[in-house]
Amino acid sequence: MGEQLLSVGIDIGTSTTQLILSRLTLENRATPFTVPRVSIAGREVLYRSAIHFTPLLSDTVIDAAGVRAIVEEEYRKSGFDKSQVDTGAVIITGETARKENAQEVLAALSEFAGDFVVATAGPDLESILAARGAGADEYAKEHHTTVLHFDIGGGTANLALYQNGELVRTGCLDVGGRLIKVDKDGRVTYVSPVFARAGCPAPAVGDRVTPESLQPTLQIMAEALEQAAGLRPGRDRLDAFLTEGTRWTVEEVPVVSFSGGVADCIDHPPSDWLAFGDMGVLLGRAIAASPAFQKAGRFRGAETIRATVVGAGSHATDLSGSTIFYRDITFPLKNIPILKLANREEGGGPEELARRIKDKLSWYQDQGGLVQLALALRGEKNPSYHRIQELARGVAEGLAPLVEAGFVPIVAVEADQAKVLGQAMAALLSGPLLCLDGVEMDNGDYIDIGAPVAGGAVLPIVIKTLVFNKS
Repeated sequence: MGEQLLSVGIDIGTSTTQLILSRLTLENRATPFTVPRVSIAGREVLYRSAIHFTPLLSDTVIDAAGVRAIVEEEYRKSGFDKSQVDTGAVIITGETARKENAQEVLAALSEFAGDFVVATAGPDLESILAARGAGADEYAKEHHTTVLHFDIGGGTANLALYQNGELVRTGCLDVGGRLIKVDKDGRVTYVSPVFARAGCPAPAVGDRVTPESLQPTLQIMAEALEQAAGLRPGRDRLDAFLTEGTRWTVEEVPVVSFSGGVADCIDHPPSDWLAFGDMGVLLGRAIAASPAFQKAGRFRGAETIRATVVGAGSHATDLSGSTIFYRDITFPLKNIPILKLANREEGGGPEELARRIKDKLSWYQDQGGLVQLALALRGEKNPSYHRIQELARGVAEGLAPLVEAGFVPIVAVEADQAKVLGQAMAALLSGPLLCLDGVEMDNGDYIDIGAPVAGGAVLPIVIKTLVFNKS
């Protein structure tokens, strides 16, 4: 049996906070003649916490002490001590990621695991994590099809479109179960300003509502989701609910999948529509009743409300290729998120490549702005000198906002061309620069890069990927 690690996943979302403890079995699958390649040979969920409402002090401040108390209590119930945890992930998602003190909350939880992946996830990254957690990426790859995944929580619906396993685009709508909150008597206690902005009918605070009186609001929200999937003509509803800065190209998709708290209410809604003190149960019922969604194929993942992070950071240890390029880098670099372009996005001229990179930089932007990340490319076999120069210009220009924000341009290429690409980029950029090759990663992964070994010719790296339960 391989080495075993105790792993924790903590997801602090707009509506709910939850924790999962898992046992990971690691195995070195390399031959005696190659560098180590440590992979996950097995995973077992040992403990799933109750699902708690995320405590808030105000509309803009998370109750850090309250979140910490939830985590401490769930550790106690699990029978595990935080000192036993080897690895894990804390992800702050949804509207919670944009609260004033999100980083303070992350710091408050940092002692609850060993080597954590810790991040605030904007809507684009959350879309990716949820889709992978539900298995939409694997389903699209195995069935050679297109899947549009909806992760519908309390405040937003995050979209991720996969074609044959490759991420094509992400998006976000202001559609969620807690945009209207009600008390146990059905009296409205909160109404999101989203409805006024979208021109959607909604009750006022203090009104007493019923499933029937909320039907017009629910119908319009469901129609926005239908239009996002190309299952309803037009895009008037969709455009009304798109979050600020989100663009979404409509095309009809053959398969849809759902996760998030509302997804639980699509297939297995509680009999009491007031069960959660919001409109989530009714929104789930409205989606389930939609003829358009009934027409589309449906992939049901193993995880719904826990899809965003049901495991933790697993580690795949590797060495970069011998053709690396680095300049003025202070090692080690830890927990660097990966931004990967799809194969088709690497083609075209340097201007088009730069535009595509810039469009996706916001995926890893939190309330403080851009964060340090690494750009992952597949690269080309035997590219010409001219093509390398084009690639270098496109990547350098695309990463310019990152450099301007004070971060290091880091490029990881699967093909064996990091040294020549780095040399070409070095002529275009001043300051620190790092290019790796022989590295295969995906969106939602993180990378650690150690100090050079073997006389500076090799960089040890650790690729961390969130572990999702597929059982």
